[in-house]
Amino acid sequence: QVQLVESGGGLVQAGDSLRLSCAASGGTFSRYDMGWFRQAPGKEREFVATITWSSSTYYVDRVKGRFTISRDNAKNTVNLQMNSLKPEDTGVYYCAARSGSGRYVYTRSSDYSYWGQGTQVTVSS
Repeated sequence: QVQLVESGGGLVQAGDSLRLSCAASGGTFSRYDMGWFRQAPGKEREFVATITWSSSTYYVDRVKGRFTISRDNAKNTVNLQMNSLKPEDTGVYYCAARSGSGRYVYTRSSDYSYWGQGTQVTVSS
């Protein structure tokens, strides 16, 4: 069983940066694909970024060039560096994990088995 705990959210202004972190425990972190999702008020949870067990990365188009996902297997953490934040980036950000299974990337919520509680990110205009 994998436990995930997010941190780093907050209230910022448009154009600012935030760095989210997710600490994992209870599993072999290096074998997991890790993802970040977000959910805005009144909207469905959406994919943001993923990093596979082999460190391949993939982003939703609207964050490409602004967000960077990374992992530190020695510290069992995955990070999401968010730059040039926009009001539409507002939402609860969730960290998710799934057992790594090869060279594919997974972007659906249903692909992930483990979830954190989420951290709020609010970007004011």
